Amino acid sequence: MSRTLRDLGFRGILARAALCFMLPALVASPAHADTNQRILVVPFENVSREGRIFWLGEASAVLLADDLKALGAAAIAREERRQAFETLQVPPAASLTDATVIRIAQILGASEVVVGTLQLEDNALVVRVRSIAIETGRIAKNVTARGPVGELFQTFERLARDLVPSTPVSDSNVRVATPPVAAFENYIKGLIAEKPDAAINYLQTALKIDSTFDRARLALWEKFEDRGEYGRALSTVQAVPDRSAWAARARFLAGLSELELKKYDDAFATFKGLADSQPAANVFNNLGVIQLRRGVATTSSAPQPAYYFKKAADVEPTQVDYFFNLGYAYWFAKDTQAAVYWLREAVRRNPADGDAHFVLGAALAAAGNGPEANREKELARRLSSVYQDWERRPGPDPVPKGLERVKSGTELSLTHGLEEALAMSGQRDQRELARYYLDRGRRAYREEHDREALVDLNRTLFLSPYEAEAHLLIGRVHLRAGRVREAIDAFKISLWSVESADAHVALAEAYLEARDRASAEAEAGRALALDPSSQSAKQMLEKVKARQ
Repeated sequence: MSRTLRDLGFRGILARAALCFMLPALVASPAHADTNQRILVVPFENVSREGRIFWLGEASAVLLADDLKALGAAAIAREERRQAFETLQVPPAASLTDATVIRIAQILGASEVVVGTLQLEDNALVVRVRSIAIETGRIAKNVTARGPVGELFQTFERLARDLVPSTPVSDSNVRVATPPVAAFENYIKGLIAEKPDAAINYLQTALKIDSTFDRARLALWEKFEDRGEYGRALSTVQAVPDRSAWAARARFLAGLSELELKKYDDAFATFKGLADSQPAANVFNNLGVIQLRRGVATTSSAPQPAYYFKKAADVEPTQVDYFFNLGYAYWFAKDTQAAVYWLREAVRRNPADGDAHFVLGAALAAAGNGPEANREKELARRLSSVYQDWERRPGPDPVPKGLERVKSGTELSLTHGLEEALAMSGQRDQRELARYYLDRGRRAYREEHDREALVDLNRTLFLSPYEAEAHLLIGRVHLRAGRVREAIDAFKISLWSVESADAHVALAEAYLEARDRASAEAEAGRALALDPSSQSAKQMLEKVKARQ
C-alpha cells in the first residue's frame, strides 16, 4: 500500500481521497449517469435476529450486486460501497434508514438503491427486496424469494432476474461456477471480521473447503498487506492460476506486494506484462512509481518515470494522482517548468490536494516565482499542519521523498466531459463557462438539489480552481450532508482564495459540528472582525458560547 494510506497523520487526506473516489457521477454529465443507471445494493437486514445467519447481511449485497452485474446492470462494487460508508462514518453493520441509504446512493451517483430483509422461516431463507428510485424516492420494485440456505446462489439469481426482467442474458445460470456455501460463508465472515487474525482464519478456512476459490485469495492478500506481511501476501496471490477468472487481478496485486518488498525488477516485469496484455492507467502509473523508486537516471536509456505517468494521465485524464505523480517526477528530474505545469493540472482536478499545493509551491520557488510559491505553501499549511514540519526538514531538498502515489485499483472519473470542453474553448470561454456553472450550482444549492449542485460546482473548480464562492458552496453542501471534514477543507480553501465573513462563519459552524469549540469561537471572532455588523457572525458566536 502507498505511504499515504499508512500514515495516520493523513486521515483528512484519506477522507478526501475516499470521497473523490466516490464522486464520479456527481460530476458526470446527466446523460452519462442515465446511460449507466448505477445500482447500489446495501447489506440486507436480518429481521429474525438469527445469529447463525448474521453473515448473510453482507453476503446479500455481494451476491445480488454480482448477479446484477452478470445480467448487464451497472451494480456498484463492494469496494465503492465500503468507501461511501467510511466517508459518512456509517458503521458497516448498522441498521440504516431509507433516508441514509438514499444519501449514500447519491454520493455514489446511483440512480437506484436496493434494500432488503432476510429471515428464516421453517428453516427456509426468505429474502424480501425493495428497489428505490433515487430521483423520486419511490419504490420501483418489490420482490420476494424463498429457498434453503444451501441454495443461496439460486435464490439470489432469481431475485436479480426479477429486478432486471429485460436482461439480454440467457436463462442459463448467471454463475457458471460457485463455491460451496460453507466456503462462501467463511469468505464473507472474513470480509466483515473486525479482528485481523479472525479474518485471516475465516479466509484460510474458505480455501481449505474450496482450494479453487480464488476470490478468497484476493481478500486474504488484503489482510496480509494491511498487516505488512508482504511476503505472505505475495505467495497468496501467486497461487492463483492463469486460467482463473481472477488471474489478472491477482497479477496486479502480486506486483503491489513486489513493490512493497522492493523487488523492483520483479514488480516491473509483473506490471509490464499486464501493460502489454491489458493496458490500463493504474498499471502505467505503478510502472512509473517503480522507475521513480529505483532511481532511474535521467541520462539512462530506460523509460523515465514521467514517461509512464504521462501514459497513465493520457488514459485517465481526470485522475489527480497521475498528474501529481507526473509533476512530482519532473521535480526530482530537476525540470521545474514541467513540474509547475503538471502540478497545476493536479490542483485543478483536486483543489484540496495539500501535497500537490506544497510541491507546486516548491517548484514555483525554484522557478523564481516567490509570491505565488508562498501562496501555494500557505494553502497547504491551512489544509494540514504537517506541511509546517516539512518546511522545517533539514537538508537541501524542500520536498520529501516517498510522496508518489501507488494505485491499488481502478479509478473513476471526477471531471467527465470537461477535458473535451477545455480543448475546444479559449481562456475567455473558460471563464464564461465557469461563471455559467457557478450560477447553476448556486441555484441548485439554494433549491437543496445537492447532487446537481456538486456537479456544477466541481465543474466550476475544474475551470477555475480558486473560485472562492464555489468552494464555499461545496463546503456547505458537504456540511449539510454530514461530511464535516470535507466541509472544513472546502471552507479553508475558500478563505485562502478570498477572505470573507461568510466563509469564517461557515468554517465556525463546521468546527462546531466537529466539536472543536475553540476553533469555532476563533472563526466566529474573525468573521466579526471583518464585518462587525454581521448578524450571522454574532449568532454563531452566541451559539458557540451556548455549547460551553
